[in-house]
Amino acid sequence: MRHLLLALPFVLAPGLAQAAQHHEHDHHDQHASLGAHEHGAAELDVALDGSTLEIELRSPAMNLVGFEHAPGSDADKRKIADARKRLEQPDTLFGLPAAAGCTLAETELESPLFEDAAHDGEHEHDHEGQHSEIHAHYHYDCATPQALHALDLQALFKAFPGTEKIQAQLIGPNGQRGAQLDAGQPRAEF
Repeated sequence: MRHLLLALPFVLAPGLAQAAQHHEHDHHDQHASLGAHEHGAAELDVALDGSTLEIELRSPAMNLVGFEHAPGSDADKRKIADARKRLEQPDTLFGLPAAAGCTLAETELESPLFEDAAHDGEHEHDHEGQHSEIHAHYHYDCATPQALHALDLQALFKAFPGTEKIQAQLIGPNGQRGAQLDAGQPRAEF
């Protein structure tokens, strides 16, 4: 299943490029495609294959904790711990319909900031000038996957207000699609 998530950017790239060209007119800055590391922007890959749902979120740390440097204070460590706690509870972020009966089977969170906070200052890393990212990967098993028609990211935008837009790529029973989401349009349909 993970291979589906890895293939998403290559499968959807032509369609997303065409869609981006179509929207370039009046809202170029608002609808521009996601750069390599753009504050306020994140990427979401979602694949539904049978009863298995995989969700992967990639975001600059700035969007989720408000900074990208190694934690230098207790306040920084609290912000990292709070973001990690929220990310460890994806059911509260992705608005999965209860009718789908999806249960979280696995969570993987990766970021240099999580490592730095865990080491509690034992050794300093020089993140000056570096861009820290946070990657979250979730594996769900869904009892009634046909009831899963969309994800609603309204709670994610509310929990992480530094996230202004999310470029979503989805593969599901109806094929593949891409969508640009924001607080005003937080729903991604399969």
